[in-house]
Amino acid sequence: MNEAAITPEIVEQHGLSPAEYEKIVTIMGREPNLTELGVFSVMWSEHCSYKSSRVHLKRLPTRGPRVIVPPGENAGVVDIGDDWCVAFKVESHNHPSFIEPFQGAATGVGGILRDVFTMGARPVAAMNSLRFGPLDHPKHGNRNRSILKGCVEGIGHYGNCFGVPTIGGEVVFDESYSLNPLVNAFALGIVRKDQIFFGKASGIGNPVLYVGAKTGRDGIHGATMASAEFDEEALEKRPTVQVGDPFLEKLLLEACLEAMRSGAIEGIQDMGAAGLTSSSVEMAARAGTGLELDLTLVPQRETGMTAYEMLLSESQERMLIVARKGREKEVVEIFNKWDLDAVVIGKVVEGDRLKIVHNGEVAADLPVMALTDEAPKYERPMAESLRHGDTETARRGDGKLPASPSQDITASLKKLLASPNIASKHWVYEQYDTMVRTNTAILPGADAAVIRVKETRRAIAMCLDGPGRLVAVDALEGAKHAVAEAARNVACVGARPIAVTNCLNFASPERPEVMRSFSDVIDGMAEACEAFETPVVSGNVSFYNETDGKGILPTPTIGMVGLIEDIRKVITQGFKNDGDTIALLGSTGDDLSVSEFASAIVGLSTADMMASGRLPRIDLAQERRLQDALIAMADAMLLASAHDCSEGGLAVAIAESCFSSLGREALGAEISLETNGLSAEATLFAESPTRAVISFAPENLDRVRELAAGLPFAVIGTVRDDVLNISLDGQSAVSSPVAELEAIWESALEHELS
Repeated sequence: MNEAAITPEIVEQHGLSPAEYEKIVTIMGREPNLTELGVFSVMWSEHCSYKSSRVHLKRLPTRGPRVIVPPGENAGVVDIGDDWCVAFKVESHNHPSFIEPFQGAATGVGGILRDVFTMGARPVAAMNSLRFGPLDHPKHGNRNRSILKGCVEGIGHYGNCFGVPTIGGEVVFDESYSLNPLVNAFALGIVRKDQIFFGKASGIGNPVLYVGAKTGRDGIHGATMASAEFDEEALEKRPTVQVGDPFLEKLLLEACLEAMRSGAIEGIQDMGAAGLTSSSVEMAARAGTGLELDLTLVPQRETGMTAYEMLLSESQERMLIVARKGREKEVVEIFNKWDLDAVVIGKVVEGDRLKIVHNGEVAADLPVMALTDEAPKYERPMAESLRHGDTETARRGDGKLPASPSQDITASLKKLLASPNIASKHWVYEQYDTMVRTNTAILPGADAAVIRVKETRRAIAMCLDGPGRLVAVDALEGAKHAVAEAARNVACVGARPIAVTNCLNFASPERPEVMRSFSDVIDGMAEACEAFETPVVSGNVSFYNETDGKGILPTPTIGMVGLIEDIRKVITQGFKNDGDTIALLGSTGDDLSVSEFASAIVGLSTADMMASGRLPRIDLAQERRLQDALIAMADAMLLASAHDCSEGGLAVAIAESCFSSLGREALGAEISLETNGLSAEATLFAESPTRAVISFAPENLDRVRELAAGLPFAVIGTVRDDVLNISLDGQSAVSSPVAELEAIWESALEHELS
């Protein structure tokens, strides 16, 4: 096979260092050809090999009594009882969404759905965590708006066409995400315990089948691109972005599930990042086998494709299947019935070699384990921790907030409700089909989404939280806050948190300060997950989220999944009944220095908060008590509503509880608070953790108070009329019709986009 000689320039173009190339030569005992170099480049990329993160990820807790499939497969799987399980995962599609927002976000949805149904699970819910630069940015505002609109349209298009409800998530704005958007896609599916499938190439002599869409030239070097920072020439990388077809993926889903039920399949793997290369290598590595593949047999939609192109293509809606010998015809017939290609392209063999043939010639002959377990592992240099949460003295920043511009409290509340990070995101989620399959129990906009498990009385709650601002100020403590808020959100709908998936979004790992924050985040997550008994069962690491040397905030996205034993006991956040009692669980501190108030009212940038802000210490044991209390109250059916206090603090949480939702009329509230030595602003807008606003019938007060034992508990008001009135130490601080507040909150994002 005649190929060009490998030069240092070609090695560099493939994202490999000179030392890595020398390691390849040593492993091979010879110079690789171009196709082999391409295979090494994608398998050893940061995106596929986790070469900078593996040494840290092993510190996360991954086991527990409910864990059926821990990290290492396409998705994690946990037991929810009665022989039913849920499979779920979140992963990034950041780089493609920057280059081509619509297709980048759309194929992110497609990829995460395939990860779930590859496990044998039928997807029943999708969510997304989105981060963009400010829409009013003087330089990048137009581009930020374009990226937002393109990503939302792409997510809606793929999910709606595929037929999975998109039922929750988050949208956050910060300067650091200008030209570096984050698109983290989450999916969850239902599967019986005895019908779980794995991505293993087991059984010597078993045939290997290529199924699904034909292979094209789209997405080549997508994995390598996702492992590099961007520059002003980034848009030239548009050909590395895949193009998705959700209608074809729906056919692929049904064909795969039918083939799985037939008993003819031994193993199955999605062709995601690095396409046919990663799927074949990973399947062989998990089984400890070798593979022989003939690329000449691969269905192609373009002529003249080389072995290099076919191996590295990331064309969408494709799977690699290992069938049981003698039953490959059954598999082919099933896929053909669904109008999909299904072709035997190779077989499982003894040994640990991946042998690739094309047009009768050997195009690549590679050791499988060298591509996986023997990939480089780096312990990157780390800076000293500037603010480690272990000691007060180690923290930078005095936590003091400059004086805010003079304005009354009602005006401040209105301004906060109009802040893009707090304002209603209905413009986003109304573009998604939220009710397809009719399992959705809580619509988007709540603390957590809830989906019914129709086969049982149970329901599954899920949410995504990624407080990049908090982590930027204090990585260790901020990571604890992230896990705690996610667990609290799930508990606020009456669900017991049971497991976590994560997507860890960071700038270049070659920066010591980035690796320090990454390591601290891992430690903070581990501590919180241990405290809440929520093992991490799947996830993704996305490095090199930076452009022209400017990186994003360290942003760990936490996907929390919770279990509700009885769907009838679900709680929503809105006040329900005139005359109900309103109470606050938890205590408020002087926690304004890192908050939306500091940003929207005082005018501090995230950089300002990083310089002077201080996060409140979170007591994980107390946080666990709060979650347990909320779950117990829900189980006893004592609560009319529950809502987490987070962005905007107590006043925003109360206002949001007043707003209309799920066809419910808006209701007002009469609130009386004591400042207890705090400023009015801190009392109302501080973002102290471990708090929730609840409402309940007055006759339930004693029982609610009993279940709240061990927690700060204060009756703060009554649901009443259609006006929100808040007094502080007996003096009126806020007075506004709820309809006026809700109109501001509901229209703010659309106004920014107009």
